[in-house]
Amino acid sequence: MNAPIPDSAVTRRHPPLDSDAFDALLAQLTAEFSASAAHHDRSAEFPHANLARLHAYDLLSLTVPASLGGGGASLPQALKVIRAVARGEPSTALVLVMQYLFQQRLQSNPHWPAELRERVARDAVQHGALINSLRVEPELGSPARGGLPSTVATRSGDGWLIDGSKLYSTGSPGLTWLAVWARSDETPPRVGVWLVPRGAPGVRVGSEWNHLGMRATGSHELIFDKVFVPADHAVDVHPVTAPNAGLDAAGLAWMSVLLSAIYDGVAHAARDWFAQWAATRRPGSLGAPLASLPAFQQTLGRIDALLFSNRVLLDASAHAQHVSLDEAPLVKYTVTNQAIEAVQLAVEATGNPGLTRDNPLERHYRDVLCARIHTPQNDSVLQGAGRAGFAAFAPV
Repeated sequence: MNAPIPDSAVTRRHPPLDSDAFDALLAQLTAEFSASAAHHDRSAEFPHANLARLHAYDLLSLTVPASLGGGGASLPQALKVIRAVARGEPSTALVLVMQYLFQQRLQSNPHWPAELRERVARDAVQHGALINSLRVEPELGSPARGGLPSTVATRSGDGWLIDGSKLYSTGSPGLTWLAVWARSDETPPRVGVWLVPRGAPGVRVGSEWNHLGMRATGSHELIFDKVFVPADHAVDVHPVTAPNAGLDAAGLAWMSVLLSAIYDGVAHAARDWFAQWAATRRPGSLGAPLASLPAFQQTLGRIDALLFSNRVLLDASAHAQHVSLDEAPLVKYTVTNQAIEAVQLAVEATGNPGLTRDNPLERHYRDVLCARIHTPQNDSVLQGAGRAGFAAFAPV
C-alpha cells in the first residue's frame, strides 16, 4: 500500500491534461490503486493513501477554477481521470467524483458568501481538503423522492446549532467540509445547506458503512449533536416555499457522466481479468486455452461491444455543447446498465472461478451493482423519459 506523501515532499503543479505524460501518470495510478483494491474491499478501510497520491498530483483540485489555483478542468478531462481511478479502485473514484462535482459548480453559486467559496476552493488546492453534500436521512430516505429534512438548524447567538443525522455520507473519514442539508427552526422554516467543518465538536459517526460493494467509500452515518457553526455558514438557505433550482443541464451532465464512468471503469477491470483468465486457463480435457473456444470469444466480443457503446456515449456526452435535462439521466441509465451486463457476462462464463473471493471478478460484480443506487434511479429515469416522450403526442 502507498504511504501518504507529506506536503513538504511534493512540488505541486497542475498536470498537463492532454499529454502523453499525463496518460502515463493515470496508468500508473490505475496499477497502484488496483494493487491495494482487494485489501480495501476486505477491510472496508478508507483509501487515505490513494487520496494522498491524488493530492500529490493536484488531482483533488482538478475542477477548482484556475483563478483560485485549481486545474480548471473540463468535463472530458475530469472523465479521463475518473476512468483511470475507477479502473483501479472505485471507492476512491466515488469520493473523487463527489469532490469534482461540488468544486465544479461551487464558484457559480451566488448564495454562498464569496469568502467561504474561496476558502473551500483554496483548501482543496493547498491541503487536498475534500467536501461532499450530505442529504439522505434515516426517516426521509433519498431527498430526490421529496420531503423535508429532519436535521434542524437552530439559531444560537451569532450562529446556528445543527441537530440530526445523515446516512450514506460518502468519504466521511476523509472529508474536511460537510455541506449539510437541513431546515431551520423558524416558522415557516427555511431549507438548504449549512457548511459544517468535519472536525467540529458534536459531529460523530453513527452506524458504519457495511455494504455488499463499494466497501471503502466510508459512507457512514454522521450524527450532529448541537454542532455550532457561525451565522455565515448558512450558505444556501431559502424559504421552504421557494422554487428549488436543482441542477441545470450542464450540472446534470457532469453528474451523469462522472458517476457512470465509475461503473464503466469497474466493468473494464472485470473485462481485463476475464480476458486474461480465459487466455491462460487450459483445462486438461481441452488442451488449449479457453480463449480458443468460440463461446468464450463471443462472450468477450459481447462485453467489448457493451463497453464500446459506453465509451462512445460517455465521450459524446462529455464533449457535447448541450445535453438536455431529459437526456442526461439516460446517459447514466444506459452506461451503468451496460456495465452491469458486461460484468454479468464475465461471471456467467467463468462459473466458480469468477465467484471465488480469491479472484477479483466477484468484487467487480459487487461493486458494479452499486450503480443502481445512485440518483436518478432506473424507475425515475424511465418514467421521466417516457413522460417526455409522450408529451410530444399530447392533444393540443
